[in-house]
Formats: sequence, structure tokens, C-alpha cells
Amino acid sequence: MEHTHNHYNNISSKNDNNFLLALSATLHCLLGCGLGEVAGMIISVPLMLDNNSTMILSIVLGIIGGFGLGVIPLKKAGYKWLTAFKQVLIAEGLSIEVMKTFEVIAQMNIPGVMESGLGNMLFWYGMILSLVAGFIAAFPVNYYFVKIGIRHSH
Repeated sequence: MEHTHNHYNNISSKNDNNFLLALSATLHCLLGCGLGEVAGMIISVPLMLDNNSTMILSIVLGIIGGFGLGVIPLKKAGYKWLTAFKQVLIAEGLSIEVMKTFEVIAQMNIPGVMESGLGNMLFWYGMILSLVAGFIAAFPVNYYFVKIGIRHSH
């Protein structure tokens, strides 16, 4: 009986570790993508870019932000640029794309968000909701990657 209990505790501990690492990885992705996306929106407003251009700029900056925050710790750990980029592409690329896709879908489907300005609370409400949607969508991807050993730790 004691042996089974210890086995259960080991499984439970491993699942808890997987959950926490996936949570950390998803928050890390959210930070990079979110910063890039908000920067894209802030740049687009004074330039008076149309919605499509704004979304493209925000997506590109979100991807750059997500990849940048993934590459930086690997570079600090001594990885070469190409090796670090490949690691992030494998470990975080799908998560970043899933997150960005759901953020864009949310922004496009919350009435008035794309037309509101930076000073409008609807804009920030829409940004927060889109980031939450991206987080919820990307978490299962990260959890699966952690579970099968693809994710690196942050």
C-alpha cells in the first residue's frame, strides 16, 4: 500500500511540475507577444494605419517579442544565435502562433476595439480580453510540449 501511495505522489508531483512549467512558459510567451502587440497598436495609432496594417504590424511585433524573450535567456546561457533561434522555433513557435491567432480573432470580434483609440477604455478592455484568449489557447500547447519534453525551462 505504501508503494502505491509513493507512486501516486511521484506522478502527482510530476504533473504539478508539468503544470507549473507550462504555466510559466505560457506567461513568458504572453509577455513577449503582449508587449509586441501593444507596441504595434501604439505605433499604428499615430500613423493612422488601417485595421489590416495595424494587425499585421502587431502580429509581426508580437512574434518578434515572443521569439526575443525566448532567445535572450538562451544567448545568455551561451547558445549561438542560430541554435537559440532553432530551439525557440521548436519549443515556442507553435505556442506563439496559437496565442497570436486567438488574440487577433478576439480583437476582430469585440465590437469597436479596432476602431477605438489608445485613450479609450474599450481598446484596453479588448487588448486584455484578447491576451486572455491567447493565454487560454496557448496553455494546452505548452502543457503538451512540457509533458513530452520539448519545452526548455525559463
